[in-house]
Amino acid sequence: MNKLLKVRDLHIYFSTLSQKTWVVRGVNFDLYAKEALGIVGESGCGKSVMAKSIMRLLPPTSSYAQNGTILYKNENILSKKEKALCKIRGKEIGMIFQDSMTSLNPTMKIGHQISEGYTIHYPHISRKQARLRACGLLERVGISDVQSRMNQYPHELSGGIRQRVMIAIAMISSPQILIADEPTTALDVTIQAQILELLKEVQKKEKMSIIFITHDLSVIANFCHRVIVMYAGEMIEQAPVHELFQNPKHPYTCCLLNSILHLDLPPSQALYSIHGSPPNLGEKWKGCSFYTRCPHAMKICQNMSPKSIKVKDKHHVSCWLFASSIMQKEGNKNATSC
Repeated sequence: MNKLLKVRDLHIYFSTLSQKTWVVRGVNFDLYAKEALGIVGESGCGKSVMAKSIMRLLPPTSSYAQNGTILYKNENILSKKEKALCKIRGKEIGMIFQDSMTSLNPTMKIGHQISEGYTIHYPHISRKQARLRACGLLERVGISDVQSRMNQYPHELSGGIRQRVMIAIAMISSPQILIADEPTTALDVTIQAQILELLKEVQKKEKMSIIFITHDLSVIANFCHRVIVMYAGEMIEQAPVHELFQNPKHPYTCCLLNSILHLDLPPSQALYSIHGSPPNLGEKWKGCSFYTRCPHAMKICQNMSPKSIKVKDKHHVSCWLFASSIMQKEGNKNATSC
């Protein structure tokens, strides 16, 4: 399969007067053509920071990529100048932001916000042609009476319609990669299902690749082909979606799956929760970031960080439980199971 995007050994930190906060730590992954790649993890694990770094949208005065590469068409995005980046943002890589109300400009009408990117990337296109393109996209994302909607402001629209407008803005230049940063946050279940179905249709028609960021595993199961699990800025497990749900390996992944609420749960049974808290990202640690919360922790987990181990075709996990030499010493007594 054709690789559109290659991320290698990506480290990102935020710098303040008192400390450096390491938000992304050594992330490696590939994005293939026409693929829906899910990135899941609890709040603060570095999902959105990693996604924004792909488009270089992090604040340049406080965020830094210490090392690593983000290769798009074999060119490193991290080393590109701002002028070259402007030819990629919106045109070849689009993004749907998490909060549509704060991402849309409250002083601009919807029609202008949608067509603006199109006129920037295609200056030879007339305003009339750009407006027709915007109207057509609004119809495609399921908005009726598009002429009146084009003349409205964001505060006049519901949350579901604002999210559809965000999708239209991201699609205006037909990008090859679409980054969806929790696009269904704060939407009710019905609208959420409609947005997900819309994104599926968009991907199929436009033949684009999607990076879908969420903390909801049920969304991952229904939308993505492959999934990456992140914890404390690190990529701890990646696998095809069906493989991850049927045969999870990392103890944190097992904990996430156990946290899903089931309708057949007995009333007397308490809801499952992961004990403890994530580590302080302002500190560097020797061993596994999940060590203090892991029910299968071993001595080596505290002192040495695990490397990515291939446990099955396309299934990789960063956990000492699957290092054969370590398990032989431990007598295989700590083997994980959900």
